[in-house]
Amino acid sequence: MPVRRSLLAATLGGAALLCAAAAPAAAAPGEYITVDATGRIAADGTVTLSGSYRCTGATGPALVGSSVSQGTVRRQGIGGSAARCDGVEHRWQNSGKPYGQALRPGAARVHATAVELRASGILLLPVFHAEADRDITLVQS
Repeated sequence: MPVRRSLLAATLGGAALLCAAAAPAAAAPGEYITVDATGRIAADGTVTLSGSYRCTGATGPALVGSSVSQGTVRRQGIGGSAARCDGVEHRWQNSGKPYGQALRPGAARVHATAVELRASGILLLPVFHAEADRDITLVQS
């Protein structure tokens, strides 16, 4: 079951990031997402990003999606994780390998989104609870 849940979270995270340019964020008062100042790169190229979030009132599945860019490396999705929109602050952590180009230790830019997929007829539409961009430092782990 945990593998199935992880796969669902990663799939939903990727879909949320793809939709981010199309739908503006509309965070309710008190909703937010943060990105930690440091991310990690493992020897195999896996990147781990983390932070915290607070969201409320989700009626559909919710998740935190993240992406990273660095120099000439365009934005790369870095996993997705399930979110609880219960009004309490929670930690998030996403890991994944960038597709195509490898990232290196040093300065990078992270985009993180707390999003819900809300049913609308037969479709699931993204409802953005919070998003943030932050310059970080990637370190070898």
